[in-house]
Amino acid sequence: MALTLLAEHIVKRYGGVVAVRDGSIELTSGTVVTLVGANGSGKSTLSKVITGVVAPNEGQLLLNGAPIQFSDPHAAKRQGITAVYQDLSLIPAMTVAENIWLTHEPRRAGFSVNRGEMRARTRELLALFEGTVSRKLTPDTLVDTLPPDERQIVEILKAISSNPRLVIFDEATASLDRTQVDRLFELIARWKREGMAIALITHRMDEIFRVADRVTVMRNGRTVGTVDIAETNEREILNMMIEGAASPEKLRMPPVDPDAPVRLEVRNLRAGLLKGVDLTLRDGELLGLGGLQGQGQTDLLLALFGAIPYTGEVILSGKPVHFQHPRHAMKHAVAFVPGDRASEGLLLSRSILENFLLPSWRRFGVLHRIKDARAAATKAASDLSLVYSTLDAPASSLSGGNAQKVVIGKWLLRDPKLLLLNDPTKGVDVGAKAEFYALLRDLAAQGTAILFYSSDDDELLGLCNRVLVLQDGQVRDELAGERLTRANLVAASMGTTDEPR
Repeated sequence: MALTLLAEHIVKRYGGVVAVRDGSIELTSGTVVTLVGANGSGKSTLSKVITGVVAPNEGQLLLNGAPIQFSDPHAAKRQGITAVYQDLSLIPAMTVAENIWLTHEPRRAGFSVNRGEMRARTRELLALFEGTVSRKLTPDTLVDTLPPDERQIVEILKAISSNPRLVIFDEATASLDRTQVDRLFELIARWKREGMAIALITHRMDEIFRVADRVTVMRNGRTVGTVDIAETNEREILNMMIEGAASPEKLRMPPVDPDAPVRLEVRNLRAGLLKGVDLTLRDGELLGLGGLQGQGQTDLLLALFGAIPYTGEVILSGKPVHFQHPRHAMKHAVAFVPGDRASEGLLLSRSILENFLLPSWRRFGVLHRIKDARAAATKAASDLSLVYSTLDAPASSLSGGNAQKVVIGKWLLRDPKLLLLNDPTKGVDVGAKAEFYALLRDLAAQGTAILFYSSDDDELLGLCNRVLVLQDGQVRDELAGERLTRANLVAASMGTTDEPR
C-alpha cells in the first residue's frame, strides 16, 4: 500500500528551548528524501515527531491525507513507520536475533517464541550485508561483543525486520565503513524500487547526491526549502543551510602569543572513531573542535583524559605521555568537563560540597582538613557566582546552569593547565552561558590551555582562536582568522570544498 506522510508546521519545545520552530517535510513511497542542516537545526527532533518518540506542541501529521497522531513509537510502527537512530536502541546483554525481533518475535500458534524461525529469519537479514561484516556476526552473538559498525547494522536490520513502509535513517552511516555504506545504499535503492518511503539524515554532502530524489533543508529549527536533486548543487544547499543565520556575539579570545609555550601536541591519534588526528595547543589558547555531532570529537577528549584506549603520540608540556586512566591525566594537571552533567558530571543525590571535592579528596583528606575543604568549596562557589542555599544541599537542588558551574568548579580547585570541555553548555540558559564564557576568558588569560568541543556553532565562531573541523574521525579543515566563518564551518562539516556564497 502506497504511503504519503506529510509533517506540517511542526513546533517542539523542551521547556524554554524551542528545538523545532516550523518544521515541514513530505515523504512518499518510492522516494528518497535527504534531510540536512547544521548542528541544532532540528532534524533529529522532527524525525522523532514523525516516529512518535516525542509529541509536537503545534503542527500536524497527515498520513495519506488524513490527520494522525502517534502516542509512541509502537503506534507509528503499526502504521509501518520506523527509524534507525545513531543513538542505538539495542540491549547489549541480548543476542543479535533477540534484539532484531524484540516485541515482534515469531511465535508458535501465537504463544511461545519460535527461536528456530527467529534465528533463520535473522540469518536472512544478516545476508543482506554479507561480505561487509565479520563471520562472528551471527544470530546468537551477544550485541555487547560487537564493534560499533556491526551494532549499527543490527540496528538497521531491526528496523527493516518489521517490513516498514517508511524508514528514517538518522545519521545511520556515521559509524559504517565505506563498503558497508555502499551496501546500505544498494539496499536503499532496492527498497525504493519496492515502494518504501525513505528519509536520510546525513552529514555527508556526497551521500545527498548519491541517493536522494529531493533535499529538505532545515535551519534554526525551521524548514527553509525542498529542492529536487537534479535541480540543485552543493553551493545552493550550503547557502540554504547558512543564509540569514544570526551572527554570534563577538566573544573571541584575544590573539594567542605565538611564543607561548606549547602545552599539548597530538600526532596520529587513533581512538574510537578517530582515524589519525594531529593538533597543537598553546598555553592561553582556546582551540575549538567543530563538525557535526558524532565525528570523533568526544573520543578525542576522552582519549586525552585517559578514559579510552588510544594509539599515537601525546606530548604534554614537552614530554611524551600515555594516560591509561583518568587519574594519570589528573596528576598532570589535566581536567575533563563532560556535557552530560546528570550522568557524568555530578552525583545528584550527594551534597554540593561533596561534588565540589570529588577530584580533590586526596588534597584535603577525608576528615582532618574538612574545614579547609569547605573553605575552598565556598570560595569556588563565590568565584563562579553559584546560586545555592547551602553547600550541604543535594546537587539535585541546583538549576541546570548552576549544576554545570559545580561540574566545572570541582576541576578548577585542582588548578588545571589543560582543560578539556565536551559540549559543556548544552541545556544551559543564556545567562549562565555568558558567565561561562567570561570564565573561559579568565582562564585563558591566566595561561590555561583549553580544548573545547561544542555542538553550538555560534560558540565556536564567537569564542575560539582556531577551530578544527572533524568529519569521519579526521580533521577536515582548520579555520582561523578570516577563514573562521559560518560558511566555511558548515562546508567543512558537510565534507565539501565548494565555497558558499
